[in-house]
Amino acid sequence: MTQTKLQIQTKEKPKEEWGNGLEFLFSCISLSVGLGNIWRFPYIAFQNGGGTFVIPYLIVLLVIGRPVYYLEISLGQFRGGGVLRAFDLAPILKGVAAGQVLATGASITYYSSIMALTLRFLLASFSSVLPWSSCHESWGNDCHDGNSLNATGKMSPAQLYFEREILHELPNIDNGLGQPSWQLVACLAVAWLIIGGVLIRGIKSSGKAAYFLGVFPYVVLLVLLLRAVTLPGAWDGIVYFFKPQWRELLNPLVWYAAVTQVFFSLAICFGTLITYASYNNFNRNVYNDIVIITTMDSCSSIIAGCITFGILGNLAKQTGITDIGSVVKGGAGLAFISYPEAIAKFEYVPQMFAVLFFLMLFVLGIGSTVGMGSCILRVIRDQFGKRAGPSWALAGGLATLGFGVSIVYMTPGGQFILNLVDFYGVSFTALILAIGELLAVSWFYGVRRFCADIKYMMGIETGWYWRLCWAYITPGLMTAVLLYTLFDMSALTYKGVAYPQLAHVFGCCLAAFGLLQLPGWALYAVYKRRKTGDSLWQGLCAACQPAESWGPANAQMAHE
Repeated sequence: MTQTKLQIQTKEKPKEEWGNGLEFLFSCISLSVGLGNIWRFPYIAFQNGGGTFVIPYLIVLLVIGRPVYYLEISLGQFRGGGVLRAFDLAPILKGVAAGQVLATGASITYYSSIMALTLRFLLASFSSVLPWSSCHESWGNDCHDGNSLNATGKMSPAQLYFEREILHELPNIDNGLGQPSWQLVACLAVAWLIIGGVLIRGIKSSGKAAYFLGVFPYVVLLVLLLRAVTLPGAWDGIVYFFKPQWRELLNPLVWYAAVTQVFFSLAICFGTLITYASYNNFNRNVYNDIVIITTMDSCSSIIAGCITFGILGNLAKQTGITDIGSVVKGGAGLAFISYPEAIAKFEYVPQMFAVLFFLMLFVLGIGSTVGMGSCILRVIRDQFGKRAGPSWALAGGLATLGFGVSIVYMTPGGQFILNLVDFYGVSFTALILAIGELLAVSWFYGVRRFCADIKYMMGIETGWYWRLCWAYITPGLMTAVLLYTLFDMSALTYKGVAYPQLAHVFGCCLAAFGLLQLPGWALYAVYKRRKTGDSLWQGLCAACQPAESWGPANAQMAHE
């Protein structure tokens, strides 16, 4: 796109903008270094063999995570609008953006449920004795407190407290999900009140809060890491975390898990980064930001993994289990078992460290969910303008709807549903939509043209590493992982328990709803771009070209 055309297609400057570059940097850190690292990474690594998962994760981070992060930040900053407007560069693939918004909507519901669990633990941390530090009589002989002579086959107090006292978890959901816990529902309501409140205040408010949201978690993580590595048997767990089982590296499901974890960890391919970057100054050079954010993100994941597996090594030593992978059943609640287990072993004021940890986890949840909510609200404002109503009504409506949907996770069978929604509604569709995103930018719009836009915007040349990744390596690897996964896919389970058939039907409908956005928006684009007398082929070709509205929204500031 030439500079002349860019200047012709200028639009008014967005009403909201980051106060300064640091607000953007710390907001991206709080978005990317969030629950995806501290909550999701350890249990995904545990499910996929520890060290077997770390190698694919680091490879995927370099050839998918970092290139896509750079692409999305550049695209959002150049366009200056939400994710739907960003896909004006290839209208035929606008369904990718719509699908990403739906996946973001699904993600924010269960992220808020994790915040509710966190808040429940935070309240329990103010007890005179941490309730998960010792066995309860009601647990019978299923519990070991580290002092039992024969602990084989028994569970730790932290695991039993989480599963029986917090979740009241069912062995299966064949007979329904059960009634929601009123305590968890109350915690969920508080979580959504805070999310809604931050969203009502807007970008400038969340930008100021990002200084705290981005730094505080690292302080707590380092304290927990120091404690975890000093536990007896901890190094056995950490070795398991880093030592790969080489044959498992050929398992496509491990690579699939690595790709989807990078999506969650960096918050790429969900539209949130494009939204955040749209509030940037048009000429900001984001290259250094990207290196800083992706490096901090991967370090956070590794630190979280070391803490979790160090604690699992300690549990294995206590129970006499030689296989670290068999210590606990895993699942999305692993972080609510391993971290509290470590905190309970602090010799001095463990309550204080428990409060700090769960406050940190809650803060991380705010950073992640506010980013997701901002993405959804920006799309609505872009599409409907003033007809969408005032910001407070939009944010309040989103919070109310999110709260109502998230109650399902507060039931005894809620973790089954979380796992189901995560797989069908988010992870599986995110991979397909990510491939579509790369095709839209690199092939329909063109790498050369996109790099010219970056040079016009930031004044820097794009290296061959980025060009090759965007055009060939990144979409090629993602396509290969997707195909292998489809061929080798088995029925989804939760902790080894099979789902009823109805649950799979619901999951398939969830995935189909997201993926049907692709043909739906493509047909709409062809209909809108096809002129009277044009053939279907001519309409199709027109839909593959950038829309007339494509261009930077705030280019008037570009080179003043």
